[in-house]
Amino acid sequence: MTDTKRPTRSKGAGDEAAEGFTAEERAAIKDRAEEVKAARRSGGRAAKADEEAAVLAKIAEMPDADRVMAEQLHAVVKDAAPSLTSRLWYGMPAYAKDGKVLCFFQGAHKFKSRYAMLGFSDQANLDDGDMWPTYFALTDMTAAVKERIGDLLKRAVS
Repeated sequence: MTDTKRPTRSKGAGDEAAEGFTAEERAAIKDRAEEVKAARRSGGRAAKADEEAAVLAKIAEMPDADRVMAEQLHAVVKDAAPSLTSRLWYGMPAYAKDGKVLCFFQGAHKFKSRYAMLGFSDQANLDDGDMWPTYFALTDMTAAVKERIGDLLKRAVS
């Protein structure tokens, strides 16, 4: 007797389980690919003014709650760590030291989270013993939060 079972169909391209990435994650990957292409077109060194403009444009596109928080964070970064350069990183506003991302803002809308986040890379000098936080949930940009972020940024760039 022959087996008449048909082979199981592979999942379609739109199936997230098959792809391994959500639509938001795929969009972030596409954003990063475009950022890399833009850097190559400019010889690897995009003008600071162009990168700053791209960050401000990305912030302007955000939904109101994220936009207001990102604008305030951008101001805190410029005040507390003026040596950092603005740039996009996976479609998010980021701030780099010596060309390497030190910190970034991830709006709640980016991955449909319940809060925005401020993240620090391993480039940040935040080491504190054997364990320390590198991501911070942001729900409001109060004066105390801005002060704490400013302190973290000063420490991170030191």
